[in-house]
Amino acid sequence: MTTQKSSAPVVSSVVSPIWLVLIGILSVQFGAGIAKSLFDEVSPTTIVWLRLVTSAIVLALIARPALRGRSRADWWVVLGFGLSLAVMNWAIYQAFARIPLGIAVTIEFVGPLTLAVLGSRRVRDLVWVALAAVGVLLLGFERVDLDPVGVLLALVAGAAWASYILLASSTGQRWPGLDGLAVASVVATLVLTPFAVHAGSDVLGDPRILLLGAAVGLLSSVIPYTCELVALRSLRPAVFGILMSLEPAAAALAGLLVLGEVLSPIQLAAMAFVVVASIGATRSRSTIAQPVPD
Repeated sequence: MTTQKSSAPVVSSVVSPIWLVLIGILSVQFGAGIAKSLFDEVSPTTIVWLRLVTSAIVLALIARPALRGRSRADWWVVLGFGLSLAVMNWAIYQAFARIPLGIAVTIEFVGPLTLAVLGSRRVRDLVWVALAAVGVLLLGFERVDLDPVGVLLALVAGAAWASYILLASSTGQRWPGLDGLAVASVVATLVLTPFAVHAGSDVLGDPRILLLGAAVGLLSSVIPYTCELVALRSLRPAVFGILMSLEPAAAALAGLLVLGEVLSPIQLAAMAFVVVASIGATRSRSTIAQPVPD
């Protein structure tokens, strides 16, 4: 625990908090791009499981969570947190297999955006919901039909993301440091284990697949978690929220560079609506929030 506290200022002094967040965002989406490139060889469920196994092992080794003396409420919260983590990752990877990366993340982002607006008491914040809705509806006017199952799975991932945010807050209040996240990662891994074994038992013995799965875990979980943890120690939550609004754009970039997915003007416009709505909702909430001490 002492090592974590003393290393954070060193890391943040070398790389600014804003760059750490941006690195984390790009790492997540490029990890997703690499994962999708493997779907012809491995099922999305198996790749998600390999990602979760990697993050669970690394986080457990770093945090070494203390499990004794926990109340029943502590366990219920962290179990719910782990379940939301499993559903969120499984659903979005299933969506990736059916629709472009940038579109899937754009639709998924509606979940946390809606949660952010619901947390506000200002009627004008409904404008941001309407703007995001326009963005999603624009996708329906695209000549190239999107797989409805992929769209539905992206929405499920968005709902799971919203629950993940709520449960992450509760977990953080009950479990110190990274303990809750480490335990939740183990729970998520266990939830998906039978499905992963069933879907990919023939490839789990392939060292190449295991290494690529571990790489996806590092890019999509370990690196961004670390970057965000360090950045949030000196970055205002409002600024962090605005930066996270760039996730759909980063996903579109990863889809283009890694997978060759070119989005149409209508799809790019839809993404822009959602990104602007997210930034607006974040800025609106920051005007009524208490400032974070420097």
